[in-house]
This record gives sequence, C-alpha cells and structure tokens, in this order.
Amino acid sequence: MANANALPQQRRFGETSRPDAWWVQPLLVFLGFSAFIVYSTWAAFHPLSGGKCAYWFSGGGADYLSPFFSPEIFGYSPHAIFGQAPAWWPTHLLSFSPAFLVLWAPAGFRFTCYYYRGAYYKAFWADPINCAVGEPRKSYLGEKYLPLIIQNIHRYFMYIAVIFIFILGYDAWQAMWFTDGIGVKHFGVGVGTIVLTLNTIFLASYTFGCHSLRHLIGGFLDAPSKVPACAKSYACVSCLNKRHMMWAWISLFWVGFSDVYVRLCAMGVWHDLRFF
Repeated sequence: MANANALPQQRRFGETSRPDAWWVQPLLVFLGFSAFIVYSTWAAFHPLSGGKCAYWFSGGGADYLSPFFSPEIFGYSPHAIFGQAPAWWPTHLLSFSPAFLVLWAPAGFRFTCYYYRGAYYKAFWADPINCAVGEPRKSYLGEKYLPLIIQNIHRYFMYIAVIFIFILGYDAWQAMWFTDGIGVKHFGVGVGTIVLTLNTIFLASYTFGCHSLRHLIGGFLDAPSKVPACAKSYACVSCLNKRHMMWAWISLFWVGFSDVYVRLCAMGVWHDLRFF
C-alpha cells in the first residue's frame, strides 16, 4: 500500500501545471532590472563627455545636477563640495567618477528592498522562479548565508535613503533658479526643473512607503491609536506602502531618465525648454 503521508515528488526546473504565462512577469523584471543596471553602471563610469562634465547642465542659466551624482562630494561641477578627484583615488585602476562615492547608498536600499527581493529572487535567482513552478535547486538556504544575508541590513540603508530625499529635494529647488547674463538668479521653470522635481516626488513616495519605515513609524506599537502622532504617520506610510511596487518601478525608471535628460542636455543633444 502506498504511503499516504509521502511527500509529492519535487518538480523539475520549470515544470508546472499552471496554464497561464507565468514566465512573463519574471522575464519583464529581468529585462527591466538588467537595463537599469547596465545603464547606471555605464553612466557612473562616464562622468565626462568630450572633456566636459556630462552630469551637470548649465545652458541658458540652468542648474541641473543628475541624481546619480548627488551629493557631489568630489567632482567636476560647481556642486562639488571638495573640488575635483581626491589624491588618494586609485586612478591607475579606473578613472574617477563622483557617482562611485554615492551610488552605493540608493543601490543598497533598492537591492535589500522587501518588494524588490521578491521580484528579483524570481527573475535572477529563480528562488522560486514563480509560484507552483519547479526550482533549479533542491534546498533553500534562505537569508542566513551570503549573499542573501545582506538583505537583513535594509533598515540601515533606509536611514541613508531618507537623507538622500532631502538632498535631491535641494537639487530640485536649485533647478528652479536660473542665472541671467549678469549673474543674478531668477525663479524659473524649465523641462529639467519638472524632471528633477518629479524625480524627488517619485523617490520620496517609494522611500516613505518602505516597510522598514512603516514599522519604525508605528508598526511596533500594539495600539497605534493610543499615540495619535504615530497613528497618523503610520496611516500615511501605509497608504504609500499599498502602492510600493508601483512607486518602486516608477522611481527606478524616472531616476534613470533624469540622468539621461541632464546628460543629453549637457552634451548638446537635447535643448532644455524654459517656460518662464
């Protein structure tokens, strides 16, 4: 007699009885992530174009700084806090880029994000590739070993990511002031102003909807209503958290587009339109 308590045989990789196109979602995630990783890596390695700063645009008195390079600790634009490349940078290994000093922070925040990990576990590591679909391995290591153990530091990246929102907000504010021919700044709005302002809004909506922030704000309380300030903050973060996936993808696309816009304007390929 067959053992009624015997576990079903493990599916082979990709084997499933699902009738739907289950592979579409992980494929789209793979393509989307890969495109962003390739472009952001290329952009980080190319801060200059024709000997000119490619991540800062000042045409027509504008002041647009790419979010990939902000805050600019060392660099080639007037935004550089400490001037150009430091003497200790190993230029014999690779050329200096301001992005190397700051991109690790937002990249770490996204890499350890609760939503993203579920998305790229399927798309890149097939862990699992999708629900009720055979996996390529027989055991599950979980998040106790490298590289997945790194996911547990998400809350610390979140603290840094919140700071970056205020920095990018300042950059958007700077993009609202245009310098005229005699060096006087006037309030104005160009396409770049809108691009960088929307970038801050989208990134803020993604960051302030973070699961870790939600717990920090009020999720740790058994009765949030007893602390009105925490209860209202918790409700606000929860509202953003309901669309965390949407904000994650919109902000990912837009931060990449923001760099493309500033870069092409700086290279003279695109011309920034100023409304007033």
